[in-house]
Amino acid sequence: MKLTNGFDISSSALTAQRLRMDVIASNMANADTTRGKLVNGKWEPYQRKIVSFETKQNASFAQVLSDTMSGKAVGEGVRVSKITEDTAPFKQVYNPTHPDADENGFVLLPNVDMLKEMVDMMSATRSYEANVTALNASKAMITKALEIGK
Repeated sequence: MKLTNGFDISSSALTAQRLRMDVIASNMANADTTRGKLVNGKWEPYQRKIVSFETKQNASFAQVLSDTMSGKAVGEGVRVSKITEDTAPFKQVYNPTHPDADENGFVLLPNVDMLKEMVDMMSATRSYEANVTALNASKAMITKALEIGK
């Protein structure tokens, strides 16, 4: 087991959570974007993006147990597996004066729920803070171990 394994695991989590926060910020910034992408000559609203994580190590339980018993590293951290678009329907609002209104006066708005985005942002922030704490604890433990040798 490497001495810096905790650093590697925490840094992968910090990177993944930072990307998650960036995607959430993008969702919030585009909450009113009615022209997200052009499809068949017609504008569609911005679609909310969702970040999915996976472990860096894709091993079975037996493999993890074997690695642990032989002294190999147990955890390998986390990575972003994909960023997908939310398939929830767009919001339809009556606003006949809007330039993107249809013939009935309705405008399609993005499927971004600001409350949901704020909760996701708080969750990502807490996860980020927890990993910073774990990183600092690993650093303190290594520092104490080095002090023992003095």
